[in-house]
Amino acid sequence: MNKRQELVRLVYEVDKRDNRGLRTVIGEVSQRASTYAAIKNELLRLRFPYATLHEKSIRAHLPRLHSNPRHAVRITNAPFYPKNLYIEEAVYDGFLSQRVRGLFPGAAIRKITSLKDYTKQAGPYRIAAYNKRRDNLFVIREQFDFFKRCPCTSGAVSCGYHIMNLGFGCPYECTYCYLQDYTNAPGLLLSANIDDFIAALRRYAKPGQRVGTGEFTDSLAMDHITQYSPAIIDAVRDLPGITFEFKTKSANIGNLLGRRHGRNIVISWSLNPLKIIEENEFYAAPLEKRLAAALECTGAGYRVGFHFDPILHYAGWDTDYADLVNRLFDTIKQRSSIAWISLGTLRFNRAIKPVIENRFPDTRILDGELLIGFDRKLRYPHTMRLSLYERMLSLIRKRSRAVPVYLCMEDKAICNALRPAYGICARP
Repeated sequence: MNKRQELVRLVYEVDKRDNRGLRTVIGEVSQRASTYAAIKNELLRLRFPYATLHEKSIRAHLPRLHSNPRHAVRITNAPFYPKNLYIEEAVYDGFLSQRVRGLFPGAAIRKITSLKDYTKQAGPYRIAAYNKRRDNLFVIREQFDFFKRCPCTSGAVSCGYHIMNLGFGCPYECTYCYLQDYTNAPGLLLSANIDDFIAALRRYAKPGQRVGTGEFTDSLAMDHITQYSPAIIDAVRDLPGITFEFKTKSANIGNLLGRRHGRNIVISWSLNPLKIIEENEFYAAPLEKRLAAALECTGAGYRVGFHFDPILHYAGWDTDYADLVNRLFDTIKQRSSIAWISLGTLRFNRAIKPVIENRFPDTRILDGELLIGFDRKLRYPHTMRLSLYERMLSLIRKRSRAVPVYLCMEDKAICNALRPAYGICARP
């Protein structure tokens, strides 16, 4: 069964990528191999031509092939409007609860004892429920884990990031999103007790820390609803020893403009070429709006950051990313306004691969040569990642030698190989 599973998976992936037809692929392989080991090696060569030439060994992830058309995400043009508001009793009369009820009067309102009790009664969630998470908005009182260190992948160079767990879940639909690993999430979670987070931040903050909210949710996508950013900006202004980052794919900066702030606030954007955004980052702001928002923030005195993450490898990637880097520096001409740039190639837990296949059956991101990496996540081969970083760094350094650049969740060998020539830093 395992042998059959692996061969079926390899034939499927070769055919999906090359569109040559199953009979053609099988016929080509059977002419050159007859035993299981030989057939598998021949299929691996077809599926991973780059890795076959450049890597000592190929550690492929070949899970059982199973697809359900009902699990495909349905992308619409309708604006975000939840059908159900689940509000914990403890915060039912609070500011955020009243605000969401006012903003979404057509939504059904359901008072719940607690999120924990609700999830116990509702039972397990799977892909179909995750696809409907935008329909369900939860307003809760967070009592634990206000802050945590970034769960940096095993064996990677740490960026020293600290996460403010203010909410969970994202209204955007990115094909590569690691949050798909949390298909048990019942909806989008908003914490009503922002004052408790601010009080915890004052206790938690230490000089030199970089703290941000953009790990388990987009920092600004729902800021017009939550009104989190004004409270955070006011608090951080009195904590000059830390740097606070709002990380986003939105252009939702209305609450930031005209607000008195310190230079310890950084507004950062995830960037990808237009082609990748249109095919993989559904509901997020277009590239031109992200760059325009960044420029507007620099005009308001903020420092800005940019995350080329994930960098994807595909036919024509070099030209597309070169254009993207140039568009960034052509837009943000004042280099001192750029706090940092991070680089990270596509990677995700192996369990997410079948989830992506089911939710986004037309996506091409899985056609790349994704193998089991140093941290057991699916990644491009070591030599390919090194080449991608070298090209991106050369493009960036042509436009600026001074802007700090660091690698996100990458191993020490690659960081050490790039540091002398390109001046990357272990952390911003």
